[in-house]
Amino acid sequence: MAKKISIVVSVYNEELGLHQFYDHTSPILNEMSKKTGWDYEMIFVNDGSRDGSLDILREFAAADDHVAVVNFAANRGHEAAMIAGIDYASGDGVVCMDADLQHPPESIPAIVEKLEAGYDVVSMVRTSRADAGLFKRITSAAFYKVMNAMSGKTKFENNSSDFFAISRRVALVLKNDYRERVRFLRGYVQNVGFKKTTLEFEASARVAGESNYNLKALIKLSLNAICNFSDVPLKMGIYAGVVSIVAALILMIYSIVQYFLGTAPDGYSTLIVVLCFMFGVLFIILGFISEYLAIIFAEVKNRPIYIVDSIITKDGEELK
Repeated sequence: MAKKISIVVSVYNEELGLHQFYDHTSPILNEMSKKTGWDYEMIFVNDGSRDGSLDILREFAAADDHVAVVNFAANRGHEAAMIAGIDYASGDGVVCMDADLQHPPESIPAIVEKLEAGYDVVSMVRTSRADAGLFKRITSAAFYKVMNAMSGKTKFENNSSDFFAISRRVALVLKNDYRERVRFLRGYVQNVGFKKTTLEFEASARVAGESNYNLKALIKLSLNAICNFSDVPLKMGIYAGVVSIVAALILMIYSIVQYFLGTAPDGYSTLIVVLCFMFGVLFIILGFISEYLAIIFAEVKNRPIYIVDSIITKDGEELK
């Protein structure tokens, strides 16, 4: 029986570029199938798009029996869409990618070779990005350095992305065990273990439209990642307390010495600076504690990660 690769594509308001993605990717998959003998399926996850994306996906499904569409009842976010695609995938390997062609479909044959060679996790490492400015490059590099410094035994590939591939057994682990409501999926993929490798790719500019990831969304993703893989922020209070005690002792000794020398300084400015600094540290610590409490609250509620409205294939649309 021929092996199968499942291509999971997250879609949110991508109507301007969907035809380009499908027309570009399908020939690559067909050619790969002929050369390697691997069958394929394309699972588009419509994450509550408000434009005409769903109508275009229906066209793809009606014309191509390799295409299936998982249609969400409402927008649940990019991470939830990838998890849903992995849940519904039936392949021996699963490739997660975006629909904007920044993740090059030309890399899929090389990914299949790695899966064929026995690797369970293939992390795609971005070497360059056509539309990334200096700020994005600096913040991306800083993010992985901070994560690796704070995450203990778990180490992340620098410049890894939501473009990755996993074997069937890793997909089953994610489906059965990694079901957090607040999640960092690319971190889970690198944390799950098994035999891992990397491939490099160059990210092109988006074929159409604008990125749905704004600065607020990126900050939220970063906080989720830190809180999912590190407890260091919870220990910041201890570190801040130690630093404060040391600083207080130094300031006390300095003040006593100055008093006996008869040159005790006016401490108003010093007092204001110390108070502002300490209140700033305190509020940062409280902010991190609030993030952890929010994650615990989300997990305790145990609400579904996503809700599927329908599954669309060439055989028609099945309501869930």
